[in-house]
Amino acid sequence: MWLKAKIYNFLFLTLSIAGFTISILTLFALIADLVVTGAPRIDFSFLTSFPSRNADQAGILSASVGTLCVMLVTALVAVPVGIAAGVYLEEYAPKNWLTTLIEINISNLAGVPSIVFGLMALGLFVYKLSLGQSILTAGLTLSLLILPIVIVTTREAIRAIPTGIRHAVYALGATKWQLVRDHIIPYSKGGISTGVIIGLSRAIGETAPLITIGALTFIAFLPNSPITSHFPFISFQWLHDPFTVLPIQMFNWVSRPQPEFHQNAAAAGVILMSITMIMNLGAIIVRLRFRKKVTW
Repeated sequence: MWLKAKIYNFLFLTLSIAGFTISILTLFALIADLVVTGAPRIDFSFLTSFPSRNADQAGILSASVGTLCVMLVTALVAVPVGIAAGVYLEEYAPKNWLTTLIEINISNLAGVPSIVFGLMALGLFVYKLSLGQSILTAGLTLSLLILPIVIVTTREAIRAIPTGIRHAVYALGATKWQLVRDHIIPYSKGGISTGVIIGLSRAIGETAPLITIGALTFIAFLPNSPITSHFPFISFQWLHDPFTVLPIQMFNWVSRPQPEFHQNAAAAGVILMSITMIMNLGAIIVRLRFRKKVTW
């Protein structure tokens, strides 16, 4: 019996290592092929040029600016709402059947396919609220997509704080708000920041919901500037402008038969992958930094 268990353990360990090795090698092969194909195409002209019908003149300027604008709206909506919802559910909400139902649905929403959010946004934001196929609609759509991630990570970060800290704060006569403001939120900053960055790094690569709400596959102009020369010197017209993003620009190039456009798509993929890796690296650095600062 003992020998049989040892054999099973050895076989399981061998299969696990083999599967892990094959997965890692496949991933590295795909990344290497993408970099080898796309890296030679990346230059200043590629970064500062608009899309073109000529592959050698095409660039990602409009897609890059569109991605930046959409992610800005996504962050401004999802981060404060998600953190506030997480703090409320964990610290203030009564523990009853209603909050339990809300918590279950939030967890389920984190696993819903992104295309479902796109269909919902098409009916709600585009048609019902008449926001059109705009940057604002795209930002709101992606904020709904990552909102469950921000809420769940916020709650997990708050749960990681030892109960003794709460008892000590209450023993000194502090109120609930003082506990949350001065202890709960500062001590959970690392986990919350990590969840926010991971959520945004997921949103930056989404394509399906944006195509559903009507993102353009070819756009050769930039949104309106948020700064104007006349009072009040700030304009929100850019929120209502049409847009495209890097994943959709890649999709447009990949769908063309010319290999030169495929190289452009690979180059855009290298840039998008680099941004995502930098954001995930930032999440790791933020988490480690706050772990060093906070001692229980």
